[in-house]
Amino acid sequence: MQQLTNPKTVIASRAACVFSQREHRRAASPRPVRVCFVIDELALAGTESQLLALIRHLDRHRIWPYLCLLRGDNPLSQALEPDDCPILRLGVGSLHHPRTLLRMGRFVRFLRREHIDVVQTYFADSSYFGILGAWLAGVPHRIRTRNNLGHWLTPLHRRLGRLLNAFTTQTIANCQAARQALLAAEQPRPETVLVLENGVDLDRFRDLPPLTERPISERPHVGMVANLRPIKGLDVFVRAVALVHARHPRAIFTVAGEGELRATLEQQAAAEGLAEHFSLPGSVVDVPGFLSGLDVAVLCSHAEGMSNALLEYMAAGRAIVATRVGAAPELIADGVHGLLVPPGDAGKLAEAIARLLADRELAQRLGEAARRRVEECYSRAAMIRRFEEFYLSLTAAKLMNKKSTEERTWPIS
Repeated sequence: MQQLTNPKTVIASRAACVFSQREHRRAASPRPVRVCFVIDELALAGTESQLLALIRHLDRHRIWPYLCLLRGDNPLSQALEPDDCPILRLGVGSLHHPRTLLRMGRFVRFLRREHIDVVQTYFADSSYFGILGAWLAGVPHRIRTRNNLGHWLTPLHRRLGRLLNAFTTQTIANCQAARQALLAAEQPRPETVLVLENGVDLDRFRDLPPLTERPISERPHVGMVANLRPIKGLDVFVRAVALVHARHPRAIFTVAGEGELRATLEQQAAAEGLAEHFSLPGSVVDVPGFLSGLDVAVLCSHAEGMSNALLEYMAAGRAIVATRVGAAPELIADGVHGLLVPPGDAGKLAEAIARLLADRELAQRLGEAARRRVEECYSRAAMIRRFEEFYLSLTAAKLMNKKSTEERTWPIS
């Protein structure tokens, strides 16, 4: 565990003059805000990727991050751990197990020993465990994160969420849609829920050729990046693909991702006669490279927060068709940065995809507008600045009070 050295406290001697006090203060800077992020484990998924990017890019002179993993014992999670951040793996399996109380004690002692200023939690189990532990440890700022619309919430989750409000100081949502869903489902005080949008690493997409450089002779390629889960609406996509294939028989269709629906989707595609035109290559490491080969990028989820895939499509300058869910209408003006369709409607989805395949000029115009928009508003650098300023604002009142005390001119005895 990496240990931090506490900054020296500025103590003005009663016999010191005002000049020497000021010189001493300039030599000693306030220590960084210490933020402990708590998550179940690390994975190749949207929320985890955003968290890792945040940890890696925070200015260590301003914010010092810690990472606490509720489990974190699988090889993939350990391979994804950042190198420049103290990490605590707690080995918590079920929250119901008696040993969880021992893990809670270890977590509380860790927070106190490291003098953590902020605890920020992700996902349900980590929030139940982390927020309560932070409260027991006396951490002044206890923050939950909600990056989706809560489609997975059961009545029990809603009740527990409302109970957790009493121990939570603030909640971060990544879009207005997620904020409104949280307010409706778990009823925290509105003033405690704020929006800090995600960002995308634009440098990864700098060298991607625009759609104008896609050779007309190549087969049209429609694709998406998505975990193979029901919430992503992939069965709707396969039905839409069958309709598009009838109008554009040369087109090929690809879903890059892995998950529980692989066999079901392969069977559905075969039943639709798409075996030679529809592929599931699995997860891709080089997302920019995959997107560079697409003419049309699709998001057809039934529910989303601020989709990382959608931000990547925009950064790649692809022509986009997305369902009107979550932050999609915040990111994309219909007909300006892409085309929006209702969720669950294979006919409308197919119509929009076919329109972009038939109108190359429209596809190019939408792709260029999407790239400009993400560059202006949703860069990774802008996201990091938003979070840094937020963490600094939490401790601003305490620092101002300390500064006021230090500004006194002590009488000479």
